[in-house]
Amino acid sequence: MDQTEIFLTILGMALATYLPRLAPALFFASRPMPEALRRFLAVVPPAVLGALLAQSVLLERGQLKLTPDNLFLWAALLTGFLAWRTRGFFGPVLAGMALVAGARAFLAG
Repeated sequence: MDQTEIFLTILGMALATYLPRLAPALFFASRPMPEALRRFLAVVPPAVLGALLAQSVLLERGQLKLTPDNLFLWAALLTGFLAWRTRGFFGPVLAGMALVAGARAFLAG
């Protein structure tokens, strides 16, 4: 593969990733977004985050682990509760991280 092919491949990959992101922004720049779409898009980030975290919190070596010694489950429950009560993000995440770090330090020492 010569330099021109490499450059064209990188350019094509850049366009393939950038255009799908740019198209909705250009489409909705001059017109209002439908309310149903706005409500749907508002719940996508928490749903994706929850789906990504669920596997790491609930599974260990591919097996469901809902036992009291699952530290990540306790941290996730605390973080979820604090996020629900405070409607915050960084504070609850820091509290969950502190719980895991503190429990590991306490259990190790």
